[in-house]
Amino acid sequence: MEPPIVEFSHVSMQYPGVLAVDDVSLSIQPGEVFALVGENGAGKSTLMNILYGLQEPTLGEVFIKGQKARHHPQQAMAMGVSMVHQHFKLVPSFTVAQNILLGQEPRKGNLLYDGARANALVRDLADRYGLEVNPADVVGELSVGLQQRVEILKALRQGADVLILDEPTAVLTPQETEELFQVVRRMVTERRMTVILITHKLPEVMQASDRVGVMRRGRLAAVLGTPATGQKEIASLMVGREVEAETDHAWVPSVSAERTASAHPAEGDMNADSVCPLRIKDLRALSDRGLPALQGVDLSVRAGEIVGICGVEGNGQTELAECILGMRPLQGGEVRVNGRDVSRLSPGDIRRMGVRFVPEDRLRTGLDAQASVTENLLLGRQREPAFSVLGLYLRRGRARRYAQELVREFDIRTAGVDEPVNALSGGNMQKTVIAREFSSGVPLLIISQPTRGVDIGATRFIHQRILEERARGCAILLISADLDELFRLSDRLATLFKGRVTGCFAAGAVTREEIGYAMAGGGYGRGEGDHPL
Repeated sequence: MEPPIVEFSHVSMQYPGVLAVDDVSLSIQPGEVFALVGENGAGKSTLMNILYGLQEPTLGEVFIKGQKARHHPQQAMAMGVSMVHQHFKLVPSFTVAQNILLGQEPRKGNLLYDGARANALVRDLADRYGLEVNPADVVGELSVGLQQRVEILKALRQGADVLILDEPTAVLTPQETEELFQVVRRMVTERRMTVILITHKLPEVMQASDRVGVMRRGRLAAVLGTPATGQKEIASLMVGREVEAETDHAWVPSVSAERTASAHPAEGDMNADSVCPLRIKDLRALSDRGLPALQGVDLSVRAGEIVGICGVEGNGQTELAECILGMRPLQGGEVRVNGRDVSRLSPGDIRRMGVRFVPEDRLRTGLDAQASVTENLLLGRQREPAFSVLGLYLRRGRARRYAQELVREFDIRTAGVDEPVNALSGGNMQKTVIAREFSSGVPLLIISQPTRGVDIGATRFIHQRILEERARGCAILLISADLDELFRLSDRLATLFKGRVTGCFAAGAVTREEIGYAMAGGGYGRGEGDHPL
């Protein structure tokens, strides 16, 4: 065998109260796709942060191409290691080209930035790897999926020999995921690059990797050749007990069109707001760039029902959620919650009506990253009599006890409720948002990408909690880029394309091909009528 391109020798990482990485020794070979899996908080991202030089291990050494690493990102990049983080490191106000060429900008003379040449360089790079982007687009106005492409191109521009991808498909559609893996294979076969893939999605491990390392509670539990193992074995090693693999869906009851039809009134009776907590009529709105984002959306969600929204990212899903929550002005139409027009109410007023929201970007709109776990779990309730005196002074003891109860109930892995939330893993950040939004017994939940970047056990837990909220009578609008998730949980499915509803289906009576056709703008599906949803 060739000498390893990356080698960890007895590496440990100790934080106050947490041993994040525990005596890991691991060799990774040139020209392979190595998958690193484990539950949230198992130490995967910490181990890769050590490799990339963002953190210095408490014990042990890391070698890159046989040389001892110095634990600084610039040193790691100089040695050929690049990392695409789960939470992107981009400048929102810069263009795609400016982000990719940051620090390497072509200039006219000594001072002027050569924008035309920069755009040409990025366009050539994107064409070479089949990652289509517009170099002149402003990054802050792009969908999450396109932002990830920018991150990957930025790493490739740096001439990486080792590319670390942290949850790379968490923000991608199935089609984009397939394209990404084609790019990964091309990098490995044509350039002999090594790709380290941190993921929770076991089908992707089986599809894309040559070997897989399984981490559990900071230790390396096993390293397996991917062709010689299966999803069930990997899942069992991850959690330390026998479990069903993600593809088995054993933990979620089946949802059928018959159950939906028998549990709810007929479409003609839907004017009764008592059974329809959310009704949207002819909704129109603009994107951040001033372009049409929603173009006459009609939608309803009934009590005790989950309506899933399918679509390639950037087709109006984000704007739809923001319009319902009062976070984006309407250009026309109306939104009704329990019969009341909320089209011009503030987000605070809408929340006080019992609407809760799990946003797609937990760091930007779901959490205060610098605040504690307690403060984040209490957001929106801190002035309630149970937690404050006259709405002015926080009852800190009660707040901490409440947070501790939610941490136990939702299995949030943290050193303590006073820990800043940005010290948590991505999956535990997501569980913090879920715990806060699911703990109030509200009539309407808007949920966007609930299990993005979340491990198998947490995904199962979150799905079960969503189903329990439905059983309690909550109306749920579920927006997800994961078709498996939408089929598994939804009673009805609606497809969005360029801001229009192009199809509506009973979840138990539609194929993936029909959904894919409607997602691509292929016309209305079953249920078309005066008010298809």
